[in-house]
Amino acid sequence: QVQLVESGGGLVQPGGSLRLSCAASGSNLWIGTMGWYRQAPGKERELVATITRGGNTNYADSVKGRFTISRDNTKNTVYLQMNSLKPEDTAVYYCHANVLRFGVLDDYWGHGTQVTVSS
Repeated sequence: QVQLVESGGGLVQPGGSLRLSCAASGSNLWIGTMGWYRQAPGKERELVATITRGGNTNYADSVKGRFTISRDNTKNTVYLQMNSLKPEDTAVYYCHANVLRFGVLDDYWGHGTQVTVSS
């Protein structure tokens, strides 16, 4: 069984920073692209950033220059450093991973972590 567990969400003032972490656990894992998505109330889930196993990154235009995605392949962990946070960044943030396990490639999601940007 594969689990993705997020941490690091919380309440922060506009202009502040937060760092999210997501660790994948399970046996016989080979993890490909990992990423972060978010869903605000009343809106659809949207891509925030992705990173390939080799370190190539992709960002939503709304977070470019403010957010940085990184990963540690030895720990099966992906991070999202969020700076200069805005109220519109308020959402539940979900971790995603493409995982190859026993010859089967599948998508996995974390349960989400709340990020609230408010004064």
